[in-house]
Amino acid sequence: MTLQLSVADQIHARLTLALQATQLQVIDESHLHAGHAGASESGVGSHMRVQIASPLFTSLSRVQRHRLVYDSLQDFIDQGLHALAIEVL
Repeated sequence: MTLQLSVADQIHARLTLALQATQLQVIDESHLHAGHAGASESGVGSHMRVQIASPLFTSLSRVQRHRLVYDSLQDFIDQGLHALAIEVL
């Protein structure tokens, strides 16, 4: 039997590894956007909120920090992640 990780869990694992996150919370807010453009039919995985701290963010601008997160998650975006809210801690 194969255990299928949720999109939020997959994103959490990716950011932990790619950005050496020291604090990280990934929240699936897709259910709040049901019926909106870009919302997934399943109601999960299309609208995510990430709260993250990383030593890699030191001395980077807000735009550079967000770019690191987006670059790390590009394949999720390509697969239907429609909205990503990023809160750098």
